Amino acid sequence: MQAQTEGRRDANLALLLRALRARGPLSRTQLADWSGLSKATVAPLLTDLEHRGLVERAGTTTTQGRPGRLVRLRPGAVCGIGLDVRPGHLGVTVTDLTGETRVRRQVACDTGVPEHALDRLADLTRRVLDDVPRAGWAGVTVAIPGRVDRVTGTATSARLRWRDVAVVDGLAARTGLPIGRLDLDTEANLAACAEHDRDPVDDLVYLTGDHDVTAAVIANGALVRGADDHAGEVGHLALDPLGGTYCACGRRGCWATQVGLDAFLHACAPHHDRVHDPALSPGERMTIVRTRAERGDARTLDALHRTAEALARGLAVLTTLLDPGKIVLGGYFAALRDWLVPPPRHGGTAVTASTLGFAAGGVGAALAAVRRVLDDPAALPVEAGGPRGGGPA
Repeated sequence: MQAQTEGRRDANLALLLRALRARGPLSRTQLADWSGLSKATVAPLLTDLEHRGLVERAGTTTTQGRPGRLVRLRPGAVCGIGLDVRPGHLGVTVTDLTGETRVRRQVACDTGVPEHALDRLADLTRRVLDDVPRAGWAGVTVAIPGRVDRVTGTATSARLRWRDVAVVDGLAARTGLPIGRLDLDTEANLAACAEHDRDPVDDLVYLTGDHDVTAAVIANGALVRGADDHAGEVGHLALDPLGGTYCACGRRGCWATQVGLDAFLHACAPHHDRVHDPALSPGERMTIVRTRAERGDARTLDALHRTAEALARGLAVLTTLLDPGKIVLGGYFAALRDWLVPPPRHGGTAVTASTLGFAAGGVGAALAAVRRVLDDPAALPVEAGGPRGGGPA
């Protein structure tokens, strides 16, 4: 019976925390109305959350003629660390409980050597942890451009030349962090969750063409992973099986051969052009492309035109198949939105460019780490900080 009571209390703590995350500052009365709990139940729960350093007082409001004290999430109280890996570069993002990005860094790295990449990821993690009290961080999540096994903590990525790399175990060994607070997922999945966090459309598709052409699907508010956790590999839709270019998978006319980043850059410039320089970040490459397009370079504009047409054909398939409320184009599609993003609506589906750009996977990874506390605030000890004494409302 005690365990059931504690479980119910923990669930109610999470319910109030998510309400404040979604709706901003609320009074005890507003929280009670929103959650369906009584004000007598809400009051001690808010005291608990305040003692854990998760909420704080935020002025007053008037409800039905009566003043009430507002409560909000405490900015910077708890942070999640997101690590993202892309060919030649690593990134780290730190996001707090409110969803605000507090740190974003990127470094060059030879990611083709997994051990070296893990060394640098561990170094990035240690550096940001120096600025975050150990009791005030929720966890670390790694975004990988490829396939992941979240049970074993391993990743396989043709783009990175990784095969069954023990990412979670490797980070735990290098940082000394508890393995239970480390996780990984695909870049597309985490980017989709970041977009959904910003605009919670129940049915959303996130599409990127940076490493392969990959989609992440959110249906009824939940991420669709598939039977083998490989949902969303839409780059191998055979859109031109008879006359198209051969794909690495052995078939012809896959969508990836038409709109993938490699195909696009090959269409833009010869192989010796600096736009192919792996030392340049994706953003730097896109700046070069954009500058050439704005100057009217014929080859660049032709590549953009043909890519936009092929992208639209594939989007029509996704729209027909999934009927999403919104499709978000990320990565290089978003960086070149003026040429590649179709008109505001594609059929009955809104099509937009990501505002997070190449950072979407890292932001999503940090938010996934923070979600550990949003889902289970009782896991954070009272010693994490915050005022003690009476309740906040």
